Amino acid sequence: MDARTRELARIVWDYLVLSEPLSKADVILALGSHDTRVAVHAARLWHEGWAPLVVVSGGRGKVTSGWELTEARVFGRVAREHGVPDRALLLEETATNTGENITASRRLLAERGVAVERGILVAKPYMTRRALATARRQWAGVGWVASAPELGFEAYAGEERQFVELMVGDLQRMVVYAERGFQVPTHVPAAVWAAYEELARLGFDRHVIR
Repeated sequence: MDARTRELARIVWDYLVLSEPLSKADVILALGSHDTRVAVHAARLWHEGWAPLVVVSGGRGKVTSGWELTEARVFGRVAREHGVPDRALLLEETATNTGENITASRRLLAERGVAVERGILVAKPYMTRRALATARRQWAGVGWVASAPELGFEAYAGEERQFVELMVGDLQRMVVYAERGFQVPTHVPAAVWAAYEELARLGFDRHVIR
């Protein structure tokens, strides 16, 4: 990653990463992805007593389409390895995007008779802001907060191109999906949007909606 790309990517990162104080909740909802550190973090929150139940959600997405197992099964295995018992773990294996993570998990919990008033979303750091905006639209009425593994920009910079492409796609969706009613509107500062546009012009547009 050259210096200019790193500078632009850091601007986007700083906007997308959202850290919030935690409070006791009814469920920890871990959003599936290729990053199993999310499942480790969800397990840690469970051990700390923030919620009695962990839901791991994910079928196969744009990065995990070639996985033999669903994201939920992989995350579930990791959660068990980190001490979450089956009685406190639910797997949602159909979701292919963030919106479906929320809506499919909502259906699953309703089927199980689990009432949710407060929830903790667990995602990659640069997915936290969009995950929260999505949940507040797709499952309004629940008091959501977002949490992520304590990983900084440099922890992902080694992924180079894929990392930047994913962030560029996520930032665009903050705007496009709000316009389509999929998530609540969120202000994107002009400097952040300018960084997105330059990265897209530089070719980091693999996950941009056409």
